[in-house]
Amino acid sequence: MLRYLTAGESHGRALVTIVEGLPAGVPVDLAAIDRDLARRQSGYGRGGRMKIEQDRVQVLSGIRHGKTLGSPVALLVENRDWLNWTEVMSPAPLEAYTDPRAAQKVRTRPRPGHADLAGALKYDHADLRNVLERASARETAARVAAGSLAKQYLAPFGIRVAGYVRSIGPVEAQPPAGLDLDGIVARAEASPVRCPDPAASARMVEEIDAAKRDGDSLGGVVEVVAAGLPPGLGSHVHWDRKLDGALGAALLSIQAAKGVEIGDGFLGARRRGSEVHDEIGWSPDRGYFRYTNRAGGLEGGMTNGMDLVVRVAFKPIATLYKPLRSVEIDTHVEAAAGIERSDVCAVPAAAVIAECVTAFELARFVAEKFGGDSLEEALRNFRGYLEQIARR
Repeated sequence: MLRYLTAGESHGRALVTIVEGLPAGVPVDLAAIDRDLARRQSGYGRGGRMKIEQDRVQVLSGIRHGKTLGSPVALLVENRDWLNWTEVMSPAPLEAYTDPRAAQKVRTRPRPGHADLAGALKYDHADLRNVLERASARETAARVAAGSLAKQYLAPFGIRVAGYVRSIGPVEAQPPAGLDLDGIVARAEASPVRCPDPAASARMVEEIDAAKRDGDSLGGVVEVVAAGLPPGLGSHVHWDRKLDGALGAALLSIQAAKGVEIGDGFLGARRRGSEVHDEIGWSPDRGYFRYTNRAGGLEGGMTNGMDLVVRVAFKPIATLYKPLRSVEIDTHVEAAAGIERSDVCAVPAAAVIAECVTAFELARFVAEKFGGDSLEEALRNFRGYLEQIARR
């Protein structure tokens, strides 16, 4: 079983990812993981923290001479800002802060829309920092490292995953017609907001500037496409083996994610079946295929051989520089919500995070379907499966 765990706080010493279940022999390019970490840090609307951190992955275990060993892979991403937070985040007991700036970092006013209050009530914390440090989206750096590794596992199977922005605030993009995935990605990566529609990209930048002037924040929608998927990943036989269910759970677990749709999703709910379902064809060179892809590549909890298309809606960031009303958790006195250093818009970064989270879920189902203690064994099983399908 392929799985991962992350550990670390936003201003702690480091973030750690442990990936278990990768077969031996997967080629690993650490520079590619660093590139994905850098992509996560980029994008118009990011805040001051991104000017401090220069995320780089370090391997603690599981990789030797550029290939996985079949044992757990442990990856570490340092928090450079830790040097400014050593007393605030000290693991050792403290009688009192010696640095007055550290005492100012105690948080007692929860932010509407954040985990602050619910987490403090659940875990009986008096200082909201005990919640917000782990609930912070800084944790997604660890998930990007895991997902970037998963993309390298998927590559020998011919599977590619890419994410980009479809909307920010009220501005919606339309990817230019006639472009393949490579063309869409090239345009998206050249955009300051990771959007493949140049006109929409410019309007998104204007919306972010306006929100910043108002002390506000913006959310949006990202789209992830996975190409090269064989039919049959996932299963219809149990609820917890359906790929769409796993994708929904994983993507909704990303900080600030509030909605997921696959293919036409909510649009399809407003149409008749004849306008929603993808008609099936067959040809000697392609085998079975769909004339359209309104289902987004998933039917009955399984891939159907078409591209996977999934979208994730992200709410605006909860930290506002013109804060909403809240209360002090110790006195219940009404006060403005607390302010943490934050972004105006993190949607361009969310596209990279969703891309990597999707890649890991697909890698899980590839590993389940094709098994193998080594990559070569898994690829033999994969090739055999493709031959079986071709005979149909």
